[in-house]
Amino acid sequence: MSKGPFYITTAISYVNGVPHLGHAYEAILTDVMARFKRLDGYDVLFLTGTDEHGEKVAKTAEKNGMSPKAFADQNAAHFQAMTKTLNISNDDFIRTTQERHYAASQALWTKLQEKGDIFPSKYEGWYSVREEAYFTEDEVKEGANGQKFGPNGTEVLWVEEPSYFFRLSAYSDKLLELYEKHPEFIQPQSRRNEIISFVKRGLKDLSVSRHKSRLEWGIPVPGDPEHVMYVWLDALTNYITVAGYPEENGEKFQKFWPADRHVIGKDISRFHCIYWPAFLISAGLDLPQAVFAHGFINVQGEKMSKSVGNVLSPDGLVETYGLDQIRYFLMREIPHGQDGNFSHEQAIARINADLANGLGNLAQRTLSMIHKNCDAAIPAPGSYEEADKALLSQIYEKLIPGLRPQADAFQFHNVLANIWKEISDCDSYIDTMVPWKLKKEDPARMQTVLYVLVEAIRCIAIATQPVMPQSSGKILDQLGVPPGERLFAHIDAAHALKSGSKIDAPQGVFPRIVELEPQKEAAG
Repeated sequence: MSKGPFYITTAISYVNGVPHLGHAYEAILTDVMARFKRLDGYDVLFLTGTDEHGEKVAKTAEKNGMSPKAFADQNAAHFQAMTKTLNISNDDFIRTTQERHYAASQALWTKLQEKGDIFPSKYEGWYSVREEAYFTEDEVKEGANGQKFGPNGTEVLWVEEPSYFFRLSAYSDKLLELYEKHPEFIQPQSRRNEIISFVKRGLKDLSVSRHKSRLEWGIPVPGDPEHVMYVWLDALTNYITVAGYPEENGEKFQKFWPADRHVIGKDISRFHCIYWPAFLISAGLDLPQAVFAHGFINVQGEKMSKSVGNVLSPDGLVETYGLDQIRYFLMREIPHGQDGNFSHEQAIARINADLANGLGNLAQRTLSMIHKNCDAAIPAPGSYEEADKALLSQIYEKLIPGLRPQADAFQFHNVLANIWKEISDCDSYIDTMVPWKLKKEDPARMQTVLYVLVEAIRCIAIATQPVMPQSSGKILDQLGVPPGERLFAHIDAAHALKSGSKIDAPQGVFPRIVELEPQKEAAG
């Protein structure tokens, strides 16, 4: 029986470039949560996609000698391919150029306008084309040559044009009340503090359209074809588009909205934690449960940059390190909500230590002993000693309950650390029991020890599936675990391995990585 619906989203990626390590990290992070929830019995809707409108896309398309639509089609295909490359289990892929999204965005606009929160006026202010963002005078700094820059270092231009505005200034108190009553709405705490500080300084009404004299690439404003929607009002709407909006009484919308988690980069926190809830409150729609804003990933200690030449592609990373290996490394090495660092040396060290020498070695040597000494079949255990009971009861009773709160907080580095503690306990159990000695001294006891180990490995392999679905699946295949018995609910004695079940000669799942040229294979 399902524990209920769980709706999770990535941010949708701008199509003015191709995927890099940052996109890969966010997709994997969100995928791990989605897989964790599915394995824990939830009915999951997992969304990713591409953000295809706006001035930045139009200008980049023009530079490439292409129409905005042709350029968007070309780069959206790269992001769709990335989901396959990284084994991302998304249930839907939204493109903001789809008809369903035009309908949802225009319906939301109409609702905000009917509420009286959208009105015509004139925009004058600083605008970043690169970030598709507005900045106040006190946020803008002047460079050495007189250029103006926003807080993130991108150039801003002074813009004056007729525009529709959203009455954002009316929502300061409502937003502060939201943050106060629901501290979990913005995660982690450091992002929450930044947003609260910004809102307390006072919010100004937000320009939510572009006149066609400056930009035509966008969703037309209902009732005024001379304007297109501001890209962020359009983009944020994607989350309700996929939930079935504007059919608010539809089965899908009723089931999955509000979203449980929006997973985004920290640089777009303002849009998701200020603009988005204000739009939803105005429209009378429920708010998402939480927005998790992760940090950035540096490469060799430096920010990724084309000019530096350290931009890593998902394809290159998978080719160099292996798919599940790179998924594991990113989830284990990047701390909760903070910036992380990627280096070739770190990746090799972590993958070899934890996967080749850790889980891979534990599974390989246990299954090899069983195949060689137990007639290539799961052994029959005798009566359990205290050490046997302690190892299995720890895994059966405490493993998944201990992981749930960490997973809910996106602390997957701690989730994996706790699973690897169980692997370490298995290694200690082997060292204490010395099954190769028991083969001569007490063969029946050897069978019990090997059974306890292989049963522990079954449970560990089930628990590692969110991060390493293919590799964990290979281990479970070698154990003969049926595909229908690989949920977290199956980590118990009732679904333990059946003695006498034949196994094939074990195959290594995590080969050691040796003699690779640093970075070259992964650069793209």
